Amino acid sequence: MDKNKCISIIRSAVQNGSHPGPPDDGLFQSTSVIALFVFNKEIELVFIQKADVKGYPWANQMAFPGGHKDKKDLSTKDTALRELTEEMGINRENVEVLGSLGHFQTINSKDIEAWIGIWNQKEAINYDRSEISRVFQIPLKYLIDLHKEKEFHRQAPNVMHLTYPYEDVLIWGVTAKILYHLIDVLLKGG
Repeated sequence: MDKNKCISIIRSAVQNGSHPGPPDDGLFQSTSVIALFVFNKEIELVFIQKADVKGYPWANQMAFPGGHKDKKDLSTKDTALRELTEEMGINRENVEVLGSLGHFQTINSKDIEAWIGIWNQKEAINYDRSEISRVFQIPLKYLIDLHKEKEFHRQAPNVMHLTYPYEDVLIWGVTAKILYHLIDVLLKGG
């Protein structure tokens, strides 16, 4: 499929999909992430594996780049793009943000607004090794096929079963919830 047609389908699915809204103010700490699409031989999504730091609650977990909203951030979109630059060395000018996938809460009172973007790959990833141990570009087709194989498209699984294994890692927790929702809106959007 043509790259421009793929981008159009992704944009339409994200902008026209029904997404979870924000929680009540004051109950959750505002954070955001950005799920980046890249176009190589096939469409891929960029994931990070958090660094193995003793005492770090997210050590070794798979995630999308992102973090906590700072006072200087104008919006959660701004947070996601700032964190992307800080964590991975990807400049915001090289990312086309398509829209928000909505809000996802964690068990430790974080509200994560998930943004969707397309990275033009005009620079190399230069990730912060104190925060990230590895970067993965996982084919979207693989993730969608796994989603269907596990029959997630028929009925939403409970959080304990919502996992996406890839090579020697496992996408689970809130990252899996965001990925599930992304694949769901893509499948519904064509």
